[in-house]
Amino acid sequence: MGKTLAEKILGDKSKTKVRAGDIVIAKVDLTFVQDTTGPLTIRQFKESGFQTPANPEKAIIFLDHAAPSPSQELSNDHLFLRRFAKESGCLFSEIGSGICHQLVAEAFASPGDIIIGSDSHTTTAGALGAFATGMGSSDVAIALALGKTWLRVPESIKVKLSGSLPKGVCAKDLIVYLIGKIGADGATYKALEFTGEAAAKLTMSQRLTITNMAVEAGAKVGLFPSDEITQSYLKAQGRGDKYKPLHPDADAKYENAISINLSQLEPMVSMPHAVDNAATVQGVKGTKVQQVFIGTCTNGRLEDLATAASILDGKKTHPDTRLIVAPASRQVLLAAIKANYIQSLIAAGAAIMPPGCAACLGLHQGVLGDGEVCLSTANRNFKGRMGNPEASIYLASPATAAATAVTGEITDPREAM
Repeated sequence: MGKTLAEKILGDKSKTKVRAGDIVIAKVDLTFVQDTTGPLTIRQFKESGFQTPANPEKAIIFLDHAAPSPSQELSNDHLFLRRFAKESGCLFSEIGSGICHQLVAEAFASPGDIIIGSDSHTTTAGALGAFATGMGSSDVAIALALGKTWLRVPESIKVKLSGSLPKGVCAKDLIVYLIGKIGADGATYKALEFTGEAAAKLTMSQRLTITNMAVEAGAKVGLFPSDEITQSYLKAQGRGDKYKPLHPDADAKYENAISINLSQLEPMVSMPHAVDNAATVQGVKGTKVQQVFIGTCTNGRLEDLATAASILDGKKTHPDTRLIVAPASRQVLLAAIKANYIQSLIAAGAAIMPPGCAACLGLHQGVLGDGEVCLSTANRNFKGRMGNPEASIYLASPATAAATAVTGEITDPREAM
């Protein structure tokens, strides 16, 4: 019997023959924390009697969620993490470098890796064929200390993609559609494995958007095969030697299979206050919006900024709608400056934030007022997510976000292209 991607990776890292449902102890290739979950992880690490990580060169501390720090308390957390990085020899990512998930994709994740992060959107790196998953602080502390962890091998759901994305429809629309179809718990502790002729044509940026939000359907991991797209991306990042092909077997056993024809998709939104509360943009068209936020680990990459800039170039944001843009990494920001995307966005009226999470989690750089509506390219729209439970958040693609920033109300991007 053939194996799924999840079974192949966990079998390789545990040096055992595995099937879905098995418990394995597997080698961890990368462990990381960020500044909102990191302090608890490190305290758990120390309270458990550990002093030095098993593999400090494979452990990273990121300052990205509250960067630059907006408060005394968070600044002290940053100091605590900086000290631990120096003491332990862990890799360290300072403020302004970018979001942990984007930086992991750019510089660290490789096909076949096991990556553990103290952040639920660690699943992002599955776009490169890595078994990447978020865990609680205690579990991450143990992985940091021992260089290994225990995992239950998840059942896999095959998501077969065909067709091609129409004009104005983005990878974000695909994943919102899928989450709306199966629900927020439709893939709980499953592996969502994306296959098919259309999956093979998706860019790495598109794949990263999709695997980033796999967890919003409850998935333990989202996975794409490691193929020519993966190889090209790794070469572009100067890591071509890390490439290895990785595909599920043709006779792999899946718990379920879902087929989606991309050609039939249209722009989507997640309505307040749940990601699986999905609707077409046409269904909510005209909803007034006071803030548009383009960025995050979901949609803050160069392709996303290019999409937004192409719609906003030569236009102005609506006088009643503010636009916040946060590139996902310093690399993205520099490339966007070179390509004149940032100039176009600023000329349109955007406020550019430093690379990082910015308004996403409601700590700073875009907290909403009472009764306000934000259309965001982020991955979550729970009540209070952006700092105010009296505000509402719609999730959408960079194309929908840019079109909405111009009109001041939720707008179908196909009308702006």
